[in-house]
Amino acid sequence: MPMSDRPEIAASERRQWVLEALDEYEGRLVRYALRLLGDADLARDAVQHAFLKLCEQSQAEIGSRLAAWLYTVCRNRATDLLRSHARERQAKTDHGDQATGEEADPAFRAEEADLSGLLRRLITRLPASQREAVDLWSEGFTYAEIARIARRHEGHVRVLVHRGLKALREHPEVRPLLVDEVGPVCRAGK
Repeated sequence: MPMSDRPEIAASERRQWVLEALDEYEGRLVRYALRLLGDADLARDAVQHAFLKLCEQSQAEIGSRLAAWLYTVCRNRATDLLRSHARERQAKTDHGDQATGEEADPAFRAEEADLSGLLRRLITRLPASQREAVDLWSEGFTYAEIARIARRHEGHVRVLVHRGLKALREHPEVRPLLVDEVGPVCRAGK
């Protein structure tokens, strides 16, 4: 194979790697950035920045840390955008996850939408550090990965997730919805 073909092959492999990463992580990153920034346009900008930076990297440099690397770059860009706009933003919840396509009865879908809306609303009320940790945890990241993304100690991330989930579980609007296998959650003093 002539030497001139090798750069073309490497470029093609890099392009394929970036496209596969885009397919796998773009939606999740946009939702994450939207929760951080509260603005859909800024969220898309942060995600675009992360993928542009990915184009400058090699697969060997990032290795198996691709998800954590993308979330870290996206988070850093979101932080920069928040600073540059110098105003507090609250997450908009009307761009949440779409239905899975599974056909369910309308009552079930309505209940599920109500619960999802309630949880998204309550999550926005958590302190920013807990909200970010719970968001990443709900995306399936391990505590170690969240610690790298958020630049915190793993033990602190565990505490943030625990406290965030506890606050959600104990909220007066959520408590009645929690049930165990026997029946409603036991109330104190009963």
